[in-house]
Amino acid sequence: MILAGDIGGTNARLALFAADGQTQLDSQTYPSGSAGSAEELICNYLASWPGSVTSACLAVAGPVRNGRTEPVNLPWAVDAGELARVLGVRSVRVVNDLEANAYGITLLGPQDFAVVNVGDELAGGNRAVVSAGTGLGEAGIVWTGPGCHAVAGEGGHADFAPRSEIEIALYRFLASEYRHVSYERVCSGAGLVNIYRFFWNRERPTMHSVEELGPPPSPAEISAAAVDDPTGLAGRALRLFVSIYGARAANVALAFMATGGVYLGGGIAPRIVGPLTDGTFMQAFTAKGRLSAVLESIPVRVVLNDHAALLGAAHIAAEGQRAVLRRAA
Repeated sequence: MILAGDIGGTNARLALFAADGQTQLDSQTYPSGSAGSAEELICNYLASWPGSVTSACLAVAGPVRNGRTEPVNLPWAVDAGELARVLGVRSVRVVNDLEANAYGITLLGPQDFAVVNVGDELAGGNRAVVSAGTGLGEAGIVWTGPGCHAVAGEGGHADFAPRSEIEIALYRFLASEYRHVSYERVCSGAGLVNIYRFFWNRERPTMHSVEELGPPPSPAEISAAAVDDPTGLAGRALRLFVSIYGARAANVALAFMATGGVYLGGGIAPRIVGPLTDGTFMQAFTAKGRLSAVLESIPVRVVLNDHAALLGAAHIAAEGQRAVLRRAA
């Protein structure tokens, strides 16, 4: 069997696939902090399954160097060598989650996407993935003849570039708390809460009772409140979040020249398809001066299938297994 994992800052999804890397046998989701290590998490999962794992790939939300990552949003490191030793498996890969997500997207069908901008897809054009969730992940997909190659990045930690007076004020508000204000600070689950806190802070002088507000709500609560009252505090926070998301996605599209499309992954986009398609996102996405026309032609899709990274990890693991067999032949 093949073991595939998608380990994010909030949830860890583990799945078993047949040797082809396409036939899924099982899938389970756990809180990422429910185990003391990646090895413990995986061993607990595999304990209920007979048979042996012959290849594995874990997609982890963090920068990977030499098969090891120490993510900022996870309580423990993930090391391919240690996993191979514990599992007794020769082929173990640890990759950035957006790299796996990028491969997984190429395996999905039209039913797995919601359309933000129809655009005019260029056959063989590069693609980009921008995923807002617990953090902000980014990756590119470069076509190489018969297949594709995914390029992982950590652009979510690049400097936040405010575009308006309100965003300049947001930057100053966050700069007073953080040494570095990245896009992840404003374009993620925690980023949505930060924007909400910013608006609350600005409006405190006009509130009748500050104490009534209490601690800030969760990202899911803000999104739900924004749907109920688009002009309220939550509604304004979500609208600014969507605008910043559009601007950042366009930056990534330009960096990769993603004429094949931009894909919005992560846990947030599928929950806010309405706000993403009301024009706010695309207005920010296309506001790039002399290259606005290029961006208007780029298709933008929301990834609705939350197993894309698992599918991509299984694909990578299957390729690793085939490589081991070729070397042994």
